[in-house]
Amino acid sequence: MQIDILTLFPEMLESVLNSSILGKAQEKEKFTYNLVNFRDYTENKHNKVDDYPYGGGAGMVLSPQPIFDAVNAITGDLKTKPRIVLMCPQGERYSQKKAEEFAKEEHLIIICGHYEGYDERIREHLITDEISIGDFVLTGGELGALVVVDSVVRLLPDVLGNEDSARQDSFSTGLLEHPHYTRPQDFRGMKVPEVLLSGDHAKIEAWRREESLKRTYQRRRDLLENYPLTEEDKKMLQRIEETDN
Repeated sequence: MQIDILTLFPEMLESVLNSSILGKAQEKEKFTYNLVNFRDYTENKHNKVDDYPYGGGAGMVLSPQPIFDAVNAITGDLKTKPRIVLMCPQGERYSQKKAEEFAKEEHLIIICGHYEGYDERIREHLITDEISIGDFVLTGGELGALVVVDSVVRLLPDVLGNEDSARQDSFSTGLLEHPHYTRPQDFRGMKVPEVLLSGDHAKIEAWRREESLKRTYQRRRDLLENYPLTEEDKKMLQRIEETDN
């Protein structure tokens, strides 16, 4: 996968993109990235990339010309146009489902904004996706872009050491993940549940399923509204509801 990130502050991104799983994914040649400072594409004699909004108002607005030209420089010779993602608090709420969708692409372009916002023509005529990582506002789109890149790259084949890790993540299954335990078996009087030590894989799976349902019911009940529950799931949920009440 190729990921191009348009930003005014490439130094904010480099250390994260070259560290941990992302760094190892590059070593395995699973993805490459390119940081594009779209200020390099401005035609403004003062090297500006923003201007005052028509009609007045607070703040500055990113001009369309540098961003359009930066994207055109990347896509000009490509036969297949990539997904172009705009990081913006007004965008679609980012989700694991969207990460899985992006992970199927060969090429992503991510645009990081700053200042008050974007010229609307960028939204209308350039991008394919508009993404928000939450109902809050940051000083720029760089941190959101890193969230998107990290969540997508870890889903690429052979990036994680265990392929089941991504499949069993919270939200990937539609439910929150069950609790995990490791050694020691008894830590300061806090013990690992006996079922996990039993060696009975059927019982362990049943316990994990019920714990996953329980955690989802207690923390994110909205996820259960459209989840395809089996008859066994329904029995588990009934027990959970009775215990919880």
